[in-house]
Amino acid sequence: MAKSAAERKREQRARDKLKQEQREALLLSRRITLDLYHATNERLLRTMRRAEIEEEQDLVTKLIHAADRLDDAALLELVALP
Repeated sequence: MAKSAAERKREQRARDKLKQEQREALLLSRRITLDLYHATNERLLRTMRRAEIEEEQDLVTKLIHAADRLDDAALLELVALP
């Protein structure tokens, strides 16, 4: 059953009161640590500039969601690239 706007706002206020660690514990599913070679890091930074995104995590999140919307053939083509 869908939540009403009042219920969502009440839950948001409760979340806002939590400490950062508690909030992350509720929201995070996993944490990924990634080692990048210099050339890959340069591409990451260039892509962030092109997309006007300041945080690496924001770019990775957007790329994951965009890849998820691709059909299987397009996804396989994308990940086949070096």
